[in-house]
Amino acid sequence: MKSRGERGASAVEFAIILPILVLLVFGIMEFSVALYDKAMITNASREAARAGIVYRVPPVTDGEISNIVDNYLGSSLITFGTPVAASTAVTRTGYNPGDELRVMVNYTYTFLIIPGFIASLSGGIPMVAETVMRME
Repeated sequence: MKSRGERGASAVEFAIILPILVLLVFGIMEFSVALYDKAMITNASREAARAGIVYRVPPVTDGEISNIVDNYLGSSLITFGTPVAASTAVTRTGYNPGDELRVMVNYTYTFLIIPGFIASLSGGIPMVAETVMRME
């Protein structure tokens, strides 16, 4: 039997713990989405570099490589309707077999689940994926 002064103790304890629990759960979800988006950016840079190194006449242009990244990210990133704002930088040492092709994708992850006040404090998480392959 509970004494008269302990009747609402469980409700008060729950009210104290609930915000921390909710923040923890949503933080885990936000971190998972951020890791997924980072993996997709890495995959996009790999796909674009692979398309750029394959022998073709005429060779794949830097604009086509950027389009490959944009198309990949447009269908793969979790953004909840926000447009994808990734920038792609392509550098080459040449077009001959053995020359390097470097594809770098820059993307700023903005918080999707956690409220905007946290996003306004940090301004997002900058993510970079870089792939270097040799021309075939």
